[in-house]
Formats: sequence, structure tokens, C-alpha cells
Amino acid sequence: MKIGFVIADNYEFDPFKKFAGEFNPTEFTALKNNCIKFNFNEKIEVVAAECGIGKVNAALATLWLIEEEKVDIILNVGLSGAIQNVQKGFIVAGEEYIECDFDLTAIGYDLGVKPQDVYLYKADEKLIEKAKECSVDYTGRLGTGDIFLADSALKAKYRDTFGICSFDMETGAIAAVCHKADIPFLAIRKISDDCDENAVENYKELNDKKEVHLSEVARELIEKISESM
Repeated sequence: MKIGFVIADNYEFDPFKKFAGEFNPTEFTALKNNCIKFNFNEKIEVVAAECGIGKVNAALATLWLIEEEKVDIILNVGLSGAIQNVQKGFIVAGEEYIECDFDLTAIGYDLGVKPQDVYLYKADEKLIEKAKECSVDYTGRLGTGDIFLADSALKAKYRDTFGICSFDMETGAIAAVCHKADIPFLAIRKISDDCDENAVENYKELNDKKEVHLSEVARELIEKISESM
């Protein structure tokens, strides 16, 4: 089995790269992204791309992993802001994903709705069950948008409109590509801030640490997937 990881920036990618160092990885670039490839064990090969922040970058890297690397599963790890039911330091697995900033309200559609298309994407059920066996604190719906959310009023709007537990800048786009390609997907996110007026300071504080926690959970998840093969 081949697992593809989509990881936004170097603060999240560097700890993953350090974890991969145990497996004699190959480093290369693709679409101007830093990438690594390694054999986790005799059953699983891993390819990870540092895609860059935001929906377009995440979608492009996801499609590359699917089309060029022929991965069987897409996973994502990264930081997110808290909306409800979670707090800083929590590890969250996404059961559903939605693009909160997809806006056709001017022509009569509800916020987030994509006419004649799916717009609420679901994680792979088997991957969710595997995540629940790992060091995950909460599972729920994740919201995505091309903004760093640091506004209490907008946070409340997204909470009330979509029922999301956290907000990030990549997962909804990755989920959309995986849905179109029929590829199993799951995102694991660590809560870094509260999506309020203190979000930037709190995010930077956690981001600068380049914590290994997410990579440890990623290892757990890979091991659980391997055990089921």
C-alpha cells in the first residue's frame, strides 16, 4: 500500500521529515514542493509533500500524489484553530469537511453550497476507526477557508452555520479532490489557537516549536493501517 501525506508548511513538515529519517527516506522536489519518500515497513510506502499553505496548494499536491505517485490513501496533518468542543493542544480527526468560504449567497444559495455538487465531504470510515485507536482527543466536522481565522464574529458565524469543531486552510480542498478521485482520506489536526483576536500570537507560539506530536500520531495511524493489512 502507498500512503500520501499532504502537509502545508515547513513548521509541520520538518517534524514529519525528522520522523521519516528513521527509514532512510529519499528527498526530491515535485511541482516546486519539497517531498520525501520512504518504506515504513514491507507493507507500506509513504510519500509526503510540503504543499504550501491554502486550498489551491493543497488541492494541487493531492492531485499530484494521486495521479503521479498512485497513492492508495491520502492523509493530512497540520495545525487548526478551535471553533467549539475542542481546546488548544487537542488532536482532532476530521469525520467531515466543508469549505466555509465557498460563497454563492449573492445568487440565492446557502453559504458553502456548491450547486449540483457535493460540498460536505466525508472521511473514510475505516480510517476514522483507525484514528480512534490512536492518540486522538476528538472527532468532528472540520471547516476550511483561505483565511487565517482570527475574528470572533466570523468564528461564531461558521460555528452556527456549519457546526464545525475547528478551522484550517487545507482540509476541505484535499477532501474535495479525494472525493472526485474516490481516494480514502483523513485529516489529523492539532489545535493551536482559538480563532479569535489572540489567534496569531497563540498560533505562532505553537508553530515555532515545530512539535513532534503530530508526527507521533501519524506514526500510530500508519501502524494501525499496517496491522489491518
